[in-house]
Amino acid sequence: MDGAWRDVKIKVLIADDNAFVREGMKIILESFPEFEVAAAVSDGREAVDYCERHEVDVALLDVRMPAMNGVEAARLLTERTKTKPLMLTTFDDDDIIVDAIRFGARGYLLKNNDPERIRDAIKTVYNGHHVLQDVALDKLKSMLSSGSPAGAGDVKSGQEESDGTRGGSEADGNVGGLDRSLFTERELEVMELIAKGLTNKEIAAKLFISEGTVANYITSVLDKTGLSHRTQIAIYYLTGKVG
Repeated sequence: MDGAWRDVKIKVLIADDNAFVREGMKIILESFPEFEVAAAVSDGREAVDYCERHEVDVALLDVRMPAMNGVEAARLLTERTKTKPLMLTTFDDDDIIVDAIRFGARGYLLKNNDPERIRDAIKTVYNGHHVLQDVALDKLKSMLSSGSPAGAGDVKSGQEESDGTRGGSEADGNVGGLDRSLFTERELEVMELIAKGLTNKEIAAKLFISEGTVANYITSVLDKTGLSHRTQIAIYYLTGKVG
């Protein structure tokens, strides 16, 4: 498996205004044969400009940068390029997780991860999947359970829809804004496990079904909600909000 990666260089851009972090991440990525660091820039605008002019597979974006932050850069990269944005976060960045995911980020990765975890996350995003690290997911759950995710006011469509469902009760099938009547029991089980951060393989093992069947349930949920990926399913399951 590892040998196959030697013939495929994943082109990665690093955007972080902290030169120490930027150069450290570059050293980490260059230690793996499957990666090519296409560029290392200091803000979101530079990242977008570069990706519009060059082929980049995955962009690692710091959340807080001058000129243009990582959330806005993720939105523009998603709209204008084929580059897949992956956010770099620290423990105090939980207030904008929801916005970043809604604007196209493929997930969140903590900067203090070990190199192998960073490598696996980039590969996961490159292959079209999403990454939401457990600690970020826990913060997201805590933030959303309080009913006041900071920064979410900037995404009006999702908030306006949630206002119409927040008053639902368990009696009419709405728990935490989620209309459970729309889904089968198995679909709800799959959604719950996605929200807990399990992979398709782990979900299949836990529910004693095949990975293909898990994928079919996920497709059904996406069709019913109009969502586009599993990270949005996790947010929807926790909040009942479709951004």
